[in-house]
Amino acid sequence: MSNPFVQIVEPLDPKQPLKKFFNLSKLEDVRYARLPFSIRVLLEAAIRNCDGFLVKKEDVENILNWKVVQHKNVEVPFKPARVILQDFTGVPAVVDFAAMRDAVKKLGGDPEKINPICPADLVIDHSIQVDFNRQSDSLQKNQDLEFERNKERFEFLKWGSQAFKNLRIIPPGSGIIHQVNLEYLARVVMDQDGYYYPDSVVGTDSHTTMIDGLGVLGWGVGGIEAEAVMLGQPISMVLPEVVGYKLVGNPQQLVTSTDIVLTITKHLRQVGVVGKFVEFFGPGVAQLSIADRATIANMCPEYGATAAYFPVDDISIGYLIQTGRDKEKVMCTKRYLEAVGMLRNFKNSSQDPDFTQVVELDLHTVVPCCSGPKRPQDKVAVSDMKKDFETCLGAKQGFKGFQIAPDQHNSIVKFNFEGCNFELAHGSVVIAAITSCTNTSNPSVMLGAGLLAKKAVEAGLTVKPYIKTSLSPGSGVVTYYLRESGVMPYLSQLGFDVVGYGCMTCIGNSGPLPESVVEAITQGDLVAVGVLSGNRNFEGRVHPNTRANYLASPPLVIAYAIAGTVRIDFEKEPLGINPLGKKIFLKDIWPTRNEIQAVERQFVIPGMFKEVYEKIETVNKAWNALDAPSDKLYTWNPKSTYIKSPPFFDGLTLALQTPKTIEDAYVLLSFGDSVTTDHISPAGNIARNSPAARYLTSRGLTPREFNSYGSRRGNDAVMARGTFANIRLVNKFIDKQGPQTIHFPSGEILDVFDAAERYKQAGHPLIVLAGKEYGAGSSRDWAAKGPFLLGVKAVLAESYERIHRSNLVGMGVIPLQYLPGEDAGTLGLTGRERYTIIIPEKLKPQMNVQIKLDTGKTFHAIMRFDTDVELTYFHNGGILNYMIRKMAS
Repeated sequence: MSNPFVQIVEPLDPKQPLKKFFNLSKLEDVRYARLPFSIRVLLEAAIRNCDGFLVKKEDVENILNWKVVQHKNVEVPFKPARVILQDFTGVPAVVDFAAMRDAVKKLGGDPEKINPICPADLVIDHSIQVDFNRQSDSLQKNQDLEFERNKERFEFLKWGSQAFKNLRIIPPGSGIIHQVNLEYLARVVMDQDGYYYPDSVVGTDSHTTMIDGLGVLGWGVGGIEAEAVMLGQPISMVLPEVVGYKLVGNPQQLVTSTDIVLTITKHLRQVGVVGKFVEFFGPGVAQLSIADRATIANMCPEYGATAAYFPVDDISIGYLIQTGRDKEKVMCTKRYLEAVGMLRNFKNSSQDPDFTQVVELDLHTVVPCCSGPKRPQDKVAVSDMKKDFETCLGAKQGFKGFQIAPDQHNSIVKFNFEGCNFELAHGSVVIAAITSCTNTSNPSVMLGAGLLAKKAVEAGLTVKPYIKTSLSPGSGVVTYYLRESGVMPYLSQLGFDVVGYGCMTCIGNSGPLPESVVEAITQGDLVAVGVLSGNRNFEGRVHPNTRANYLASPPLVIAYAIAGTVRIDFEKEPLGINPLGKKIFLKDIWPTRNEIQAVERQFVIPGMFKEVYEKIETVNKAWNALDAPSDKLYTWNPKSTYIKSPPFFDGLTLALQTPKTIEDAYVLLSFGDSVTTDHISPAGNIARNSPAARYLTSRGLTPREFNSYGSRRGNDAVMARGTFANIRLVNKFIDKQGPQTIHFPSGEILDVFDAAERYKQAGHPLIVLAGKEYGAGSSRDWAAKGPFLLGVKAVLAESYERIHRSNLVGMGVIPLQYLPGEDAGTLGLTGRERYTIIIPEKLKPQMNVQIKLDTGKTFHAIMRFDTDVELTYFHNGGILNYMIRKMAS
C-alpha cells in the first residue's frame, strides 16, 4: 500500500474479528481530528475506489486541508457506496439504461456493460393514490387500482430487476423509500470486499437526506447523475462549506419534532445554506431520537442544503438494535466507528469540529407551528394561524397572498353531501392527510396523533364527512405499532383509515375530492385548504382545488380536521362541541411528550421490524404474479403510452461535437423567484385541456385512464407535453396564472409545448429567464429533460437549487447565472429580446461568458459548469452521452 495517508488495520480483536479497514484517524495529523464528521465520511468515500483504496495524494491533502481550500473550488471525487431510487424517478432511469444498451450496441460495444456496478435499491412508493378513503377496505381498493393503472410500468421494472445485476426492487405496498432505507436498507457501516467502510448513499429523490439522521451521509441527485454513479462514475463535487448547527436545551412538552424541523427550515433559509453541508452538534442533539433527527434531515431540501448530517452516536447504535438489525453486526459497526474516531458523543464539546459557520437554536424556544400557505419555509406559529391566514386572503397575489377582495373574505357557499347540508368558506379544510416520509417514520408524532384521536373520540368529537382524510404510513411497522397500542380504531373513527403505503397526498396523489365540494369551491372562488404532515406545499402540488396548503405535525392534522378550518385560534376557541353541549379545547386532548414516550417504549419493539422486513420482497402477491420478459435488451412496444424509447441518443456518434454559440434565441418563459421543479415538470393530475391530455386522447385513452404525470415518466412524448404544464405557473409574459406563453413571431398566446413546437419547427433555439432559487424542490430529472426536448438551450437565473443545476448540466442545458448585483431588472431585460450566448472554444469552470441582445445591448453571465468533469459532460452533450461513448469505446 503506497499511499502515505492510508493505514490498513488488521482485525482488532481475534476473538471477534473485524474485517480490515483503512484508517485515517490514527495518523499524527491534527487536521483529521478537526474535520466535521460529514467531511470525514466524504474523505473516506473519496479514497475508496475500485483499484483498492488508492487515490492521488493531492486529493487527500485537499480534504484534510478543508478549512484552507473550501473556498477555492477544489473538486472531490465522491463515490457513494449505494444508490437508492423510487419508481417515479426509477422508471425513467431504467428506461434510460434500456435505451443506453441499445445505443452502445449500435456503436459496436457490449450492451451488458450498461449495468449497475454498486448496489441499487428501487422502492415502489409513488404510484398509489387516495382514490378511496374512510372505508375499512380503502387500502385494498387503492392497491388494486394502483396495479390496474400501473401494471405496464411494474412489468417493466420487474424486467429491469432481472435484466440488470445489482438492482433490487422493493415491491409496491412495502412503504416509503426513505423510511424503508432508515429501518431496513441502511448499513451505517458497509461490510464488503474484505473491508469495513462508512455507508453513504445518493438517491433519485431529494429527501434521500433523511438517512443523514442515522449518520449515513446521503443526498438527492438527479436521476441522470444517479445513473452515472450506478455505472461506476464518481460524483465530482466542489468541496463544500459545512455550517455547524448547534442544538441546546430541551423541547417543551407540547412541541413535536415537526415543530422543530419547521423552525429549523425557516432559520436555515434565512442563514443561506444552498450548496453547503449542515452538521448538527451540541447537547440538544442527545435529546432527539433517531426518528426526530431523521425528520430534521428529511427536510434538508426545503432549507436548500446538500446534506443535513447527524454523526453516529450511541443513540444511533441503539436504533439499529431497536429496528431488528443483527446485534453482532451492530457491535462490529460500533467498534469500527470507535477505532476510526467517528463515533460521536454530543455532550463532549471537545469533539466539536471546526465549521465554516456556527448557528444555534435553543430547543426550548420552539413553539407548535405550521408552514404555508405555499412554501415550506413560511413558518407560522399555531397561535398566529387564524390571523396569518386572514392576512393572506387580502394580500397581493404571491407566496403569502391570494388577493381576495375584502367584501368576499367572509363568503359562504352552501352545498349538499350525502344527503346532508354543509357550508364552505375561505379557510375551510377539505383535505387532511397524515402522509409523507417526513413524519410517518416517527413513532412519537404518529403515536401522538393516535393518542389525540383516542381522546377526541372519547370527548365526543368528530370530523365532517366531506373532508378527505387519510393515513398513509411510511412502512408496515407503523400500522403494527398503531394497532398494538390500541389507537387504530380511534383514528379510523375520525376518518384516518390506512389508505396505502406510499407518498400519496404529499406528492399530489390525493385522488379526487367529492364533486359537490369541488363545485362549492369553484362557485365561491374559495381558498380551500389542505393540511398535511408532508414536506412540500408548493402551488398546484397537493391538489388543484386547494389553493392553500399547510404542513403540520400528524396531531395537528387531526386537530384541523376536527375544527374544519384553519381560521381558528386554538387557545381561545373550542375544537368543537360534543353531543352533551360541552366545549372541547385542543389543550383538553393534546398528549404530552411523557405520555407518548411511555407508549413508544412499550409498543415500538425490534420484533415488529423483523416480522415486517423479513417478508418485504415477497409479501405482495400481485407483484409476484407479474410476468416480465427475460431478454437483456428491452423490446419496446410502439403502442405503449407508459414506456417509450427516448430520443436522447438518436444520431449519437463516437466523435464529439464542438459546442456552438447559441444564436438569436427566443425566451420561452420569463419567471420570478422560487420556480420549483413542480412548476417545471408537475407530478400529479393531467389536466383535461392540456397538450398531454390531447396526446393521450389521440392514443385512444379516456380521462379516467390518464393517471398522473409522475406515473408516465417512462414516456417522453407525455413528459415533453407536460413540461411547464403546472396550472399555477406564473409567467411574466401572461397576466394570469397558467401554463401558457407568448409565441413572439406570431404574437399568439399558446400552451407552452405548442409554442416550443412552433419555435422548433422554425429552427429557433430557446432560453428561459428566472429569478432566485430556480429549480427548488424535488430531484426531478424531467425538469431538465423536458426543457431539453422543448429546445431550451440555456437558462439564465439569479441562483439555482443544487440538484436542478446538476440535472441541467446532465442534459447539456447551460445553466447561466447573473453576475452578483445584477438581474433582469437591473439589466433592463424584458424577455422579448433575442439572445446570442457566446460559447468560447476553451472553457473553464464558472467562467464568464458574453451575451448579446438584438437590441445592441451586451452583458456577461457566469456559466455554472462548476467542475472540469461537468465541462466534460457538456462537451459530450450530457452525462449519459458521455457514459455511452465510454462504454462503447
